[in-house]
Amino acid sequence: MAKYIFITGGVVSSLGKGIASASIGKVLEWNGYKVALVKCDPYINVDPGTMNPYQHGEVYVTDDGAETDLDLGHYYRYTASPLSRISNVTTGKVYQKVITKERRGDFLGGTVQIIPHITNEIKNEIRQVEKKHNVDIVLVEIGGTVGDIESLPFLESIRQMKNEEGPANAINIHLTLVPFIKAAGEIKTKPTQHSVGKLREIGIQPEILMVRTEKPLTAAAKAKIALFCNVREDCVIEARDVNDVYEIPVMFKNNGMDKSILEKLNLKQKKGSGAKRWKKLVEIRKSTKKTVRIGVVGKYITLQDAYKSIDEALKHGAIANRVKLDLVKIESGVIENKTPGDIRDVFKGIAGVLVPGGFGVRGIEGKLAAARYARENALPYFGICLGMQIAVIEFARNVCGMKSANSTEFNARTKHPVISLLSEQKKVKCMGGTMRLGAYRCKLSPGTLARKIYGTDQVMERHRHRYEFNNTFRDRFRKHGMVFSGTHPKGNLVEIVELKDHPWFLAVQFHPEFRSKPDRVHPLFRGFVKAAIAKET
Repeated sequence: MAKYIFITGGVVSSLGKGIASASIGKVLEWNGYKVALVKCDPYINVDPGTMNPYQHGEVYVTDDGAETDLDLGHYYRYTASPLSRISNVTTGKVYQKVITKERRGDFLGGTVQIIPHITNEIKNEIRQVEKKHNVDIVLVEIGGTVGDIESLPFLESIRQMKNEEGPANAINIHLTLVPFIKAAGEIKTKPTQHSVGKLREIGIQPEILMVRTEKPLTAAAKAKIALFCNVREDCVIEARDVNDVYEIPVMFKNNGMDKSILEKLNLKQKKGSGAKRWKKLVEIRKSTKKTVRIGVVGKYITLQDAYKSIDEALKHGAIANRVKLDLVKIESGVIENKTPGDIRDVFKGIAGVLVPGGFGVRGIEGKLAAARYARENALPYFGICLGMQIAVIEFARNVCGMKSANSTEFNARTKHPVISLLSEQKKVKCMGGTMRLGAYRCKLSPGTLARKIYGTDQVMERHRHRYEFNNTFRDRFRKHGMVFSGTHPKGNLVEIVELKDHPWFLAVQFHPEFRSKPDRVHPLFRGFVKAAIAKET
């Protein structure tokens, strides 16, 4: 029977609860335990798939085609947790299931209520993970901040689960904030006291507190938190701000987080693996002096989390090549309609260009300008999803002579629809969960850059798109030097394109960033960063 750790957050949002949860999972793996992580999101959307990135940030896609919260990306990068559609529980998913049961007559004669029907369904969703996967510990992160009305059913559910699981089988960990008040020159524990007090009002007493702080936590402050929050002093764990998020598991280990958790769950420390390798990666990031400058040209650049997995995968590529990453974020709309000289100034000093995914026509011309600049100036180019479609449109217009070439997403009446809607998408009416989603096989052509980078003839990669390369134009593109180096064997869909007479120009229809870890770097990101380093030198 798996044991449970419920992780909540208080005082303010954006404390890094997802990274903290993943880091706890990592530390437990170092102790020899198998873990699985679950994210509970209080929003009423069934999943984040139809949300604007400015509202939610990145949508992380699993192998089985679930569109999930970006925190699942943290879980993947830090741990070996199995991830699928059951790893993300939302209010929308829960209510949808309860209402379906009510309409079917499962509750015939009864009044359907938040307690017990909604809370029972939440518990059922969480327990699916234990039933499906053979793990020792299930970590359940509750989204939002304690005090939010939306998260109350989830908090009530974990309160019930803790009682049902029994002593030493479930614990609560609360991530909170101890702010530094500059005018007073001291840290303040009162917000943490209030946050824990709010939890205790609804029947949840956290056993362990993770305290976010920018200044060291004094012994007096630690004792005060322990006294007023009813926890032991050694269970007040400092979570100080760090320069590198991959240091956090090491910090938790050094602060005794794993010792406190295992004691509360009545588990012994076991010999795990991977801690030394992880610490070595952290040291590489600290010690390396050489820097590579990569430009990411996107349309949601102003939001920090919009391209989270891409940002992290580029860091992984830098680690693998033992360099520091200087990430330059360029808003695609800003470079639209600029002169060639202005474009050159924008990309001055940049050694590689990455164009990520996105939807809608805004900023497209800026992305096309970036792709053209990279192609014409032998600058390493890496296109992902929409970034591949951009590479195709730009090549069609400026090399193949199809001046009106476009995607039917942006111009339904274009004379040259080099990117068009997937055939199976033409009858789709509902927007949620209906794209080409999840892992699909890609066959790599011999003698190509993609084949050389992967070192194998077939790969599985995750997708999230509705539009695809129009095979009607394939011969015309080949004639002008574009190579179709990766295809989906069943549907003959183009998955990877590259250019013959270019040092490193490669674009993919899938999302390789979802499969990259700091200790298992995706080969495309390793290769792209390596090419950028070569360009700089």
